Amino acid sequence: MSIYRDAKYADVAPAEKLRLFNEVKADFRWHHVLYGCYECGICTASCPSARFYDFSPRVFAQIMAREDIDSFYELLNDVMWSCSQCFSCTRCPRHNSPGGIITIMREVAVNNGLDSAKEALKAYSRIIYKVMSTGTQVAPDMLQPDFFPDWGPDVKRVSENLDVWRRAIPPDTLHTTELAWDVSDKTRLQLYMIFKLTGNLEMIENIDEGIYMILEEVMESLMDEKDLDIDDFENILEGEEEAEH
Repeated sequence: MSIYRDAKYADVAPAEKLRLFNEVKADFRWHHVLYGCYECGICTASCPSARFYDFSPRVFAQIMAREDIDSFYELLNDVMWSCSQCFSCTRCPRHNSPGGIITIMREVAVNNGLDSAKEALKAYSRIIYKVMSTGTQVAPDMLQPDFFPDWGPDVKRVSENLDVWRRAIPPDTLHTTELAWDVSDKTRLQLYMIFKLTGNLEMIENIDEGIYMILEEVMESLMDEKDLDIDDFENILEGEEEAEH
């Protein structure tokens, strides 16, 4: 039974919860992030997210050590997305890393295409597209509270003063970063290949198939222009280096 009174996932089959729990434990990093909890609270005391959310890194160490699959599933779907991944919690005297536990859990949630992961990461689809297609990430008009609710009051202040930013930033760069930072095609292709070879593109597909298809189309078009083969990473790099010389 979950430790949460308002547990949302009581109807999820125990076998499914156990499957996902075992997938977390099967990660090669697992034995380096959890050694046993003293319940001293140092991790929570050092956690910036704990100051603003109903969030405690210590809970992750305790629940995972107890193998409480019901509470684990609550953490997997909701609580863990409040973590800022700063890893302040690694000052644990027992050498636990609640942030490391959460990293693994997030990857499991993404790889399994959980609806909660899709919802939590929805605002970042456009950032992924900007990074992959232009080599950088945020244009001024993207800074809206609805896009980044976890940024707190800062993003609200920015969005309320966009007219100031518009006067400070050249108009051509307002809606895109392409003109603000001219990234070479080689850099874009390298970034794409890193995402592809490390499996990150598959993770993106699990979360947002639409943005995945757009990225594939953009990069395939770029490689067609360069007469490059998507399956031959070394040739892509060598071809770009020769073009530079």
